[in-house]
Amino acid sequence: MIIDGEDHYLDLLFYHRRLKRLIAIELKIGKFRAAYKGQLELYLRWLEKYETLDGEMPPLGIILCAEGSHESIELLELDKSGIHIAEYLTELLPKELLQQKLHAAIENSHKRLGKREEE
Repeated sequence: MIIDGEDHYLDLLFYHRRLKRLIAIELKIGKFRAAYKGQLELYLRWLEKYETLDGEMPPLGIILCAEGSHESIELLELDKSGIHIAEYLTELLPKELLQQKLHAAIENSHKRLGKREEE
């Protein structure tokens, strides 16, 4: 992408057929930083302006980091801007811990779905 005469490079770009939207992914080494939001917002707005076709939804962004900054993420209200944060593992966790994380993720998902159904 060329913005203000400068080259910008998005790490990964996908199209989700069922959602009918572009999915932009930024890969980051280390801990999440608030500046990543601004970078990805710029990319998302560019994609929306120049690459989104009629009938498609606005693009979504995902920032993959080795470590999240939970308070910063909460304060930035990233979900309202179409940006989501995910952590990747740099080493394999013990089986028991992986099972705990999986069960916690499923429980959180059920809670969120329950809230959406109530709304």
